[in-house]
Amino acid sequence: MSNIDKSAGAMRRLWIGRSQHLASGLISLALTLFGLLVFTFLLSRAAPIDPALQLVGDHASEETYQQARHELGLDEPVSMQFLHYLGRLTHGDLGMSQLSQQPVLNDLMRTFPATIELATCAMFFGAFFGILFAILAVYKPGSWLDQLARFISLLGYSVPVFWLGLLGLLLFYATLHWSAGPGRLDDIYTYTMTQDSGFVLLDAFRSGDINIIKNAIAHLWLPVAVLALLSMASITRLLRAVMLEESNKEYVILAQAKGAGRLRILLVHVFPNVLGTLITILALSYTGLLEGAVLTETVFAWPGLGRYLTSALFASDTAAVLGATLLIGTCFVLLNALADILTKWVDPRTR
Repeated sequence: MSNIDKSAGAMRRLWIGRSQHLASGLISLALTLFGLLVFTFLLSRAAPIDPALQLVGDHASEETYQQARHELGLDEPVSMQFLHYLGRLTHGDLGMSQLSQQPVLNDLMRTFPATIELATCAMFFGAFFGILFAILAVYKPGSWLDQLARFISLLGYSVPVFWLGLLGLLLFYATLHWSAGPGRLDDIYTYTMTQDSGFVLLDAFRSGDINIIKNAIAHLWLPVAVLALLSMASITRLLRAVMLEESNKEYVILAQAKGAGRLRILLVHVFPNVLGTLITILALSYTGLLEGAVLTETVFAWPGLGRYLTSALFASDTAAVLGATLLIGTCFVLLNALADILTKWVDPRTR
């Protein structure tokens, strides 16, 4: 067999292996999403909430109550209810929200951009300062820089987010007047600025009005700072531990023996080898911000998904709770799948 035939055979086997791996990953992702769908549906049916009773009220007659159960399909077996739910889901129908009297899909499209805007800005600053503090801590273990990084991590993990938000409002809004307070915009701009994208900061820049831009930033920076502290704490703590462990390996000792500086070793040798782990840490941190912004959005009256889910829970709005939970779970699954792909791309050892 010639060298050309051998190379062609090797390339063919490589592509077949990659195709099988991709197909396996897609099947696993689809099964995970289906399992999430089944779990959230069964959880909504197991909840001690009667959607028919919520619809007709406590004083409705038995005939009215049974008619409501029939219209909602609650008199059918759970398996048939799930099949009907799947059929509606394929058409983008998540049901009607009893709280807003609007389709749940419309409510999610209205509230989710606000959560994405808040979580993304917080993730940007949390990742930047988290990585910076982790590198500084590993650069001189046991120094005051290391102690500062560990203190910030402990602070972010220990302080309740609602208390930190209330304290921030008291200090920066009520006392120092550095923040514009709760909400996304002042009322005067809320009703005058065109909000097409759902991202207030983007729409403010598109408007070209410097006053609107300043007002949007003034409302945004304080909740972003609160969430960024939580994200920075987890990133600093986990990345510091991973880099310290990597610093004790033989190739680092060899680089030190050759006279390489500590900072060069960290940036050129250690950091690239922990990049795959860092991607996983960032993905987990971002999903945590998406699902963990409930209290922050409540404290700052931020009209995002977390506040919408909280209101739906208090109102026993089953359709809204199920839709919001399904959206958060789907984001979690997709972000973790993306993190796995990026990890295998940047770290050949994981392939």
